[in-house]
Amino acid sequence: MTEEQIKELEKQVSKARFKLGQKAGALHDLIEDRLPADYREIPGYADDAFLACEEWDKLNQELIKARKA
Repeated sequence: MTEEQIKELEKQVSKARFKLGQKAGALHDLIEDRLPADYREIPGYADDAFLACEEWDKLNQELIKARKA
């Protein structure tokens, strides 16, 4: 992988981390501000946060691997 490709992957990891932070923040806000009334919304918010974590992890593992090569 070229240095340019690694830099692009770093940007993708950063964007994924930002998205994950947004999803986690939305879940936090639900828990802090809207429970117990909106408890039925927890699974949707949790799924969104989980998927964002998986995406970040996938990209981050790819970046780690590329840096070692």
